[in-house]
Amino acid sequence: MTPGRRSSTFTRLLRHGFTDPSAAERSLDTPELAGVRDDPVLLEALGETADPDLALHGMVRLLESQPAPTDRRELLDTLIAAKPLRDRLLGILGASEALADHLARHPHDWQTLVTYEPRDLHPGVAEFERELAEATDPVTLRVAYRRCLLSIAARDVCGTTDLAQTAAELADLATATLRAALAMARSAAPEDAAACRLAVIAMGKCGGHELNYVSDVDVIFVAEATEGTDEAKALRSATKLASHMMRICSETTIEGSIWPVDANLRPEGRNGPLVRTLSSHVAYYQRWAKTWEFQALLKARPVAGDAELGEAYIEALAPMVWQAAERENFVTDVQKMRRRVVENIPASEIDRELKLGPGGLRDVEFAVQLLQLVHGRTDPTLRSRTTLDALQALAAGGYVGREDAARLDEAYRFLRAMEHRIQLYRLRRTHLVPEAEEDLRRLGRSLGLRTDPVTRLRREWKRHTGVVRRLHEKLFYRPLLDAVAQLAPGEARLSPEAARERLVALGYADPAAALRHLEALASGVTRKAAIQRTLLPVLLGWFADSADPDAGLLNFRKVSDALGKTPWYLRLLRDEGAAAENLARVLSAGRLAPDLLLRAPEAVALLGDGDGGGLEPRGRAQLEQEILAAVGRAENAEQGVTAARGVRRRELFRTAATDIVGSYGTETTPAEADEGALLDRTGAAISDLTAATLAGTLRAVVREHWGDTLPVRFAIIGMGRFGGHELGYGSDADVLFVYEPREGVDDQEANRAANKVVAEMRRLLQIPSADPPLLIDADLRPEGKSGPLVRTLKSYEAYYRRWSLVWESQALLRAEPVAGDEDLGRRFIELIDPLRYPRHGLDDDAVREIRRLKARMESERMPRGADPKLHTKLGPGGLSDVEWTVQLLQLRHAWEVPGLRTTRTREALAAAREAGLLSEEDAAVLDEAWVLASRVRNAVMLVKGRAGDTFPTEPRELAAVGRYLGHGAGQAGTMLDAYRRTARRARAVVDERFYAD
Repeated sequence: MTPGRRSSTFTRLLRHGFTDPSAAERSLDTPELAGVRDDPVLLEALGETADPDLALHGMVRLLESQPAPTDRRELLDTLIAAKPLRDRLLGILGASEALADHLARHPHDWQTLVTYEPRDLHPGVAEFERELAEATDPVTLRVAYRRCLLSIAARDVCGTTDLAQTAAELADLATATLRAALAMARSAAPEDAAACRLAVIAMGKCGGHELNYVSDVDVIFVAEATEGTDEAKALRSATKLASHMMRICSETTIEGSIWPVDANLRPEGRNGPLVRTLSSHVAYYQRWAKTWEFQALLKARPVAGDAELGEAYIEALAPMVWQAAERENFVTDVQKMRRRVVENIPASEIDRELKLGPGGLRDVEFAVQLLQLVHGRTDPTLRSRTTLDALQALAAGGYVGREDAARLDEAYRFLRAMEHRIQLYRLRRTHLVPEAEEDLRRLGRSLGLRTDPVTRLRREWKRHTGVVRRLHEKLFYRPLLDAVAQLAPGEARLSPEAARERLVALGYADPAAALRHLEALASGVTRKAAIQRTLLPVLLGWFADSADPDAGLLNFRKVSDALGKTPWYLRLLRDEGAAAENLARVLSAGRLAPDLLLRAPEAVALLGDGDGGGLEPRGRAQLEQEILAAVGRAENAEQGVTAARGVRRRELFRTAATDIVGSYGTETTPAEADEGALLDRTGAAISDLTAATLAGTLRAVVREHWGDTLPVRFAIIGMGRFGGHELGYGSDADVLFVYEPREGVDDQEANRAANKVVAEMRRLLQIPSADPPLLIDADLRPEGKSGPLVRTLKSYEAYYRRWSLVWESQALLRAEPVAGDEDLGRRFIELIDPLRYPRHGLDDDAVREIRRLKARMESERMPRGADPKLHTKLGPGGLSDVEWTVQLLQLRHAWEVPGLRTTRTREALAAAREAGLLSEEDAAVLDEAWVLASRVRNAVMLVKGRAGDTFPTEPRELAAVGRYLGHGAGQAGTMLDAYRRTARRARAVVDERFYAD
């Protein structure tokens, strides 16, 4: 070969799409291709394949495998002369390495592709049965099956059949194969065959007439005894036949396997009998079946065995399928199914998952099936087993918008075509998009993307998954808006009854009210209504994902009524991706956050990513600066405190919203994994906010009555959870008040001034208003409620020196200055440190006294009728148990362990662990219980809008608490069991470390 000719061929090969022209030249120079190496028709045909290099390599292998030179000549002549064969054969060789292997092993099977009669274009079950009829054992069945697969793949890669037709042909071939396998099993065991009537029901994609190239074939078996046969014997015989049939298809032979036959969709799954009678099936579905099992039955289709029995099975179960939406737990089950379960997909694969990944095939299939279950009970036109046919019927009936259905149809076809071509290459069951460049190039070219196939494939793939992600939620809700807005006369739309059915199925308890809200929000031709019609389909899905969709929708209407004419509000929701989802989560998570927002709806700006500060909590210094500035601008103390309370309300909303979003997660950000860290941030934010509010209120009172200088130095000492930076949403502010007369001020005047400050602060912080009150609790002061509300530092010193009891030393463990005179606060801490960190710890009498007080509190303070095991404060393993255990360790050891000198429970626990006072395991158990109990109390306040120490009894409120704690729909029982288990483990540690140590 001359260099010039070589250069010319090399260039031509590159132009025809070969990626390794040198190897291709060598292949063309083989003796087998001597007569056609320069044929322009051949090169042109190779260049049209998905992978010209692969096609040429496969052709050489096929020629080499021909048993005689005459066979080789016949193949080449036909290939050059007959365009249908050329396109079919080379198309397969360029798309499927596995089918090229089959052709190399069975060199005459290429002739299957020669005929091109009309009857070959769309074969059905009967044609495939004829092709498989000569198979006599599992090996010959596999060869015949692959031969049929060749013809299906050829029509597919050449574009003779579209995706739906290809999937239907694959399902028909599977039907014929199951029949052939069953016939072999019956022939091998004639006595068993005579003892029973056995029907094979296809499920999944085979039942839906939409099978993949390589897929498990899902089946269910139903059997009856033949006349004169005992039922038990008949079932044993049927089970043997069914098992043998499955092995014939599934087992690996020298010709590989066909596909696994999977019977796990049967009643009770793997734990149930492989074969049941019809009456046993009916009894199971009537009594035990779950919603997903009825969803699976949408695809059920008799395919093999006793046809009459198969039809009887369908007739018996179909009514139950279409009544599934009326089941008591349908909404809960749907919420479980709708919530994507991708935890089992490795993180490295989730973005390559065609089936289960975001915007994948499962999203389309689930959406269509759910709408079939909801509306198919009253509209028989929706009862198709095939996804694309059902989608078309939903659009025709107005259950899905026509444009949305068309876009979803296009996306589904593209994604399924990708799945088909990926599987066809090596005939392996996979739903992962390959990563290698050459694989992506072949895949793109196989889908008709010939120019820059890799880039275009990635772009088209992401475009279509994006369409599915946007539409699969909108699919449920857009028709609801069309039904109430009525902006397109003549379009098919949901009837009022169908709209109510859909809302009920998606978790709305009051569909009539929901439709009224939708009508108010979406009707009209204003800019506001137009934007809300765009936003609502997604918002409604997020509401439905919560425990109380009705509340979410109602609250959104209230916020929109208040802010709808404000230009930035709808722009925020439309343009800032996080804002709309954050708002939906907050509005449907309970009462507290929406109540705070509705008192000042402009706080919705905090939910965005812009200049409003977002959801990041503000620090103590920043809060105090803003509140003191507002007080300084006010005309009097009442106005100043009103301004401070307004800041507090806004920041409480910010904190609650941050907590809710962190606990629920969003579509782009998972829920906070470290619940302890989330709780710490919430407690610190509320504690800082409370301290800043008290500082501002103190400043307002002083300015009002004394000007710039108060006659006394005055400090507020935080106690309890306030001093520990652990306040919850429903916590009072536990404090002590300490003062010291300024020089030249007599004791009486100082006392009057100090008492007036306290009285005014309490009054101003509790004035009825739109802002939540801040309750000040000073009951931990010396002598409790019987003692003076305020004391001088010297009075505290005298009292503690002479009268202090051990419980007061325990209470002082949490004392920390929070507002007022910093020097006085510091000196108060210096005064109490020897009491709360006693040198050499507690003596035995003091330890016994603390234990006695704890036992008395457990028996006397538990509310009547409360379940102790679920009481988060006083119950076994609750907050009191953990805190008293930690505080006893502090009282006994803080004098020698500096790390224990902290007001914070979790810090003290960690210090006790590091000092060896608690084992790693015990410390972890106590920490987990304390975090969980604290989060339950926060959840109750968020959900009910009022504080509580026990789980709610109302089902929706209980479900909302569960969602906040990370439990899915329908898992309230699991949540309560988890709490009891955690508390029980903590109580065991308390019994050992607090009472027995």
